[in-house]
Amino acid sequence: MGLLINTSVSRSHLEPSIAVKVHADLGLPTHCLNFDLTNACLGFVNGIQMAATMIDAGQIDYALIVDGEGSREPQERTLERLAGDGTTAEDILSQFATLTLGSGAAAMVLGRASRHPEGHRVVGGATRAATEHHDLCVGDFTEMRTDTQGLLEGGMGLATALWEAARGEFDWDEMDRYVVHQVSKVHTGRTAEALGLDPSRIPLTFPTLGNVGPAAVAITLAKEAESLQRGDRVLMMGIGSGLNMTCLELTW
Repeated sequence: MGLLINTSVSRSHLEPSIAVKVHADLGLPTHCLNFDLTNACLGFVNGIQMAATMIDAGQIDYALIVDGEGSREPQERTLERLAGDGTTAEDILSQFATLTLGSGAAAMVLGRASRHPEGHRVVGGATRAATEHHDLCVGDFTEMRTDTQGLLEGGMGLATALWEAARGEFDWDEMDRYVVHQVSKVHTGRTAEALGLDPSRIPLTFPTLGNVGPAAVAITLAKEAESLQRGDRVLMMGIGSGLNMTCLELTW
C-alpha cells in the first residue's frame, strides 16, 4: 500500500491530519504516503482521481481511500442553539440542512488494472467549478449555514454546464447506473430532470441514511454492488459546497 487518503469532512481536531491515526491504526508501512484531502462532499471522488493518477504515473501500486462521517455533535449543537431564545425563522431555514446529515463510513482500494483484470476499472471523468457560489453553504465545528434555494439553483446551473461540456468526449446519456451524491428528493429529482437521466437508474440512500457527506456516493455504490453486472457502466456524480462538481465513470 503506497498511499492512504482520508477524505472526511468530520474531524475532532485540525492538526495533525486524521490520516495519520488511520495509518497507525491499520499498521500501514512507513513508506505509505498519507494525508487528508477535503473538498466538501466531493472528497471521496477526488481521492479516487488523485490515487488513480498516481498509479498511472507509476508512483504507487495500491491506494486506500477512506472516509468517516459523524453527524451527532453538529446536530446536537444545532438543536440546542435553535431551542434558545431569539431564534428566528431565518435561523431555522439556514441551519435546517444540518439536521439532514447522516453518519457513516466507506473505504475503497485501488490498484493497477493490469494486475487486477477482475476489478472495476476507473475510466475517467470531468470536473467543473462555480466558485462564485463559495458562500452558499459554510460550516465549521459547531454550525453549518446554508442558502438552500441558492445552492439548488447554483448546483443545477453547474451540472448543466458540466454535462454539456463533457458530451463531446463522454457518452453518459445511457449509463447503467447513476450513483449521485445523496442530498434530498428535490435535489435528486432536479438533477435527473436537468440532465435528462432515467430516475429508475438512480439508486437512493438518503431516505434512510441522510446526507453522509463524501461517503454518500461510496456507500450508495456499495449497496448497488450485488445488482451490477460485469461490464455495466456506472457514473459517480457529486456536487460539493464551493461549488464544485465531478463525474467519474467506472466500468464494473
